[in-house]
Amino acid sequence: MISIPILRKGEPYTSLDVVRVPHHRTREPFVEISQANAGLIRRDLLDQRSARAALTKFSTAELVEICARAAGHFLNDVLPLGALPQSPDDYVQQVSATTGLPHTLARRNMVKVGTMLAEMGGVLHGLTRNLDWGILDRGFGEFEGHALSFFPRGESLGAVLPNNSPGVHSLWIPAFALKIPLILKPGGAEPWTPFRIIQALIRAGGPREAFSFYPTDHAGAGEILRHCGRGMVFGDSSTTGIWEGDTRIEIHGPGYSKIVIGEDCVDDWEQYLDVMVDSIAQNSGRSCINASGVWTPRHAEKISHALAERLARIVPRAADDETAQLAPFTDKGVAARISTIIDQGLSEPGASDVSATARRTDRLLEWEGCSYLLPTIIHCEDATHPLANREFLFPFASVVNVSQDQIPDSLGPSLVVTAITNDPKLVQKLVASPNVDRLNLGAVPTNHVSWDQPHEGNLFEHLYARRAFQRAASA
Repeated sequence: MISIPILRKGEPYTSLDVVRVPHHRTREPFVEISQANAGLIRRDLLDQRSARAALTKFSTAELVEICARAAGHFLNDVLPLGALPQSPDDYVQQVSATTGLPHTLARRNMVKVGTMLAEMGGVLHGLTRNLDWGILDRGFGEFEGHALSFFPRGESLGAVLPNNSPGVHSLWIPAFALKIPLILKPGGAEPWTPFRIIQALIRAGGPREAFSFYPTDHAGAGEILRHCGRGMVFGDSSTTGIWEGDTRIEIHGPGYSKIVIGEDCVDDWEQYLDVMVDSIAQNSGRSCINASGVWTPRHAEKISHALAERLARIVPRAADDETAQLAPFTDKGVAARISTIIDQGLSEPGASDVSATARRTDRLLEWEGCSYLLPTIIHCEDATHPLANREFLFPFASVVNVSQDQIPDSLGPSLVVTAITNDPKLVQKLVASPNVDRLNLGAVPTNHVSWDQPHEGNLFEHLYARRAFQRAASA
């Protein structure tokens, strides 16, 4: 059986306490993961300074070069996985085995992570607004005629990571290039990606002391977030709620991403059907940047029927089928509970499951021993319906009739809004809205990512603060 160790400042450590994760389809034990208890994590985190010292020996430019080399190692090399080698194909099959993600989607996410590593220079320019990297190396300097000085807000970044999609790991990688050590708690079913990223960065010349990898329980996750100077946590409100209000912790929760169609474009809605389908269904609808709503001033019923017909073509397929687009749920109970929640919402007047006719079967489907939720489009008569602003871990979206006058106030917090409009008044209202985190103008899928743009907060500003700085002319 595959065995994945803890990494304590990059050094493998095998624990007697292990968790065995099964293959999602066979339910046979697939991987054994060493577990770090809260006491071990607390003890290790007493010394975070030495890990940061190992990183500060490098210039920012050198760390960016290491990331670029690591991209090739991550995508192409056989890398260590505990005592075993892991080829790129092994990685794809292992991600699929414990998360259910079809191979083709695992590969796309692999390329996404590789691209982030390869383009780290552009990523840092975007996050720092083209700051001279020498200022980061020295801690002070002059930029565009102004004196600047930055200091790290903490000795390390602790990250409590999710299981939903490997691509999400791109979000914490820039901390390495910004000279902040990483203390990672992987998702219980997805240790593969963070472990492989670490191995790629070490092979590329990164100091192994910069990486700690602690598979652990909730208590261990709490230790990481409490004792690291800066943190990030992924999950729904039940996971992240305790950290709300703690400014040290960046919360990555539900996205509630949406497509908004303006009055000026809505009569041509058929031109934008591909953008809507991609936004809802790409990556099996697992990402917070997948659209879970299409908000339109009219034609909601027509749009919902057209989307349901298109998405009904997405059906369960074998994991190694190159046309597979839908991932099963590794926990059948979760799929059943989500389907029940949707049915309970439908019991409220004002909404209908338009996909029920198009897919010609139940939403919850058993196929070759796995549970799937088939793509589901809900038509809501207005934005107050309980299903109008919901998000689930599969291709799900509500198409909602909303007057343009109610946009953006009725949107609620939305990670991504794609605004299909050329109306300058609507654009300005969206630009000014605190409810809109990331704004795409025009027919850009909600899941299209520009790596030089911030995501749920700017990581550089999360990790560094600017201090007032003056220097005597003779200094």
